[in-house]
Amino acid sequence: MPIKIQSDLPARDILDNENIFVMDEYRALHQDMRPLQICILNLMPVKQDTELHLLRSLSNTPLQVDVTFMKMNSHVSMNTSITHLNKFYDTFDDLKDNKYDGLIITGAPVEQIPFEEVDYWDELCEIMEWSRTHVTSTFHICWGAQAGLYYHFGLNKILLPKKLFGVYRHRVLNRKVPLVRGFDDYFYIPHSRHTAVPAEAIHACPQLTVMAESKAAGVLLCMTEGGRQVFVMGHPEYDRYTLHNEYIRDKEKGLPIDLPVNYYPDDDCTKRPILSWRSHCNNLYTNWLNYYVYQTTPYDIREISDREAVFECEA
Repeated sequence: MPIKIQSDLPARDILDNENIFVMDEYRALHQDMRPLQICILNLMPVKQDTELHLLRSLSNTPLQVDVTFMKMNSHVSMNTSITHLNKFYDTFDDLKDNKYDGLIITGAPVEQIPFEEVDYWDELCEIMEWSRTHVTSTFHICWGAQAGLYYHFGLNKILLPKKLFGVYRHRVLNRKVPLVRGFDDYFYIPHSRHTAVPAEAIHACPQLTVMAESKAAGVLLCMTEGGRQVFVMGHPEYDRYTLHNEYIRDKEKGLPIDLPVNYYPDDDCTKRPILSWRSHCNNLYTNWLNYYVYQTTPYDIREISDREAVFECEA
């Protein structure tokens, strides 16, 4: 898929070197088609890494995608330069009058803090409410998924005894649901988190369908009817070295951290990590864009409206 981004976004050179088709504004304007408008609310501290991970994941269909990056007004990022944010990111106030075919809400390193104590929680709630009437399908990742389940359905997270960290085996459920079309019966996806939404609470919520889960890591994929809201508890977008970098970072900080499971050959952190999830990551994002964005979004993006009632579930 050709991805339309600003020509001087730093991730562009890396994507070009990986032979991923990135389109500039001039070429996009001269194509006779409407690109999908995808907004990415990037809550991760190092924005550039997440930009690269997500742009790479969105690059595997023939659809043209026009990507807009959103930042929070109510939070100052300490790990990404102000210059980068001002140049490549817009605030919710800048974008709230727009409509989008898809919205991605990333994870964030605030999972051990109660939702209401996160400094941008009120703004995030406003964005999640806005997404019901301004976005065809919203794709929530990790803490973003936990936040969405809490806001829309009242399903709270619990603190895990220790960090869930590594690459975990998952089983496909509800194979007829297009989101998991083409998946193997069992597949691996990375997780890196201290909290979880209990699987029994998700299964008990009548508005949610579970598509994949793990005995060790719990529910991985669930969504509302029609795919207006998709929740992904892990990090399929991670690249080969993301868990490695997190492991080294935590060790250097003196934090309690185990080796990531199912990741290093022979559990030897000096060896090149095994990349065992890329094909299913690509499949997941391709299925989301095709079946829940492209196939359902109106051609006139202004016609996107609230087509799905959202009810609080009993925990």
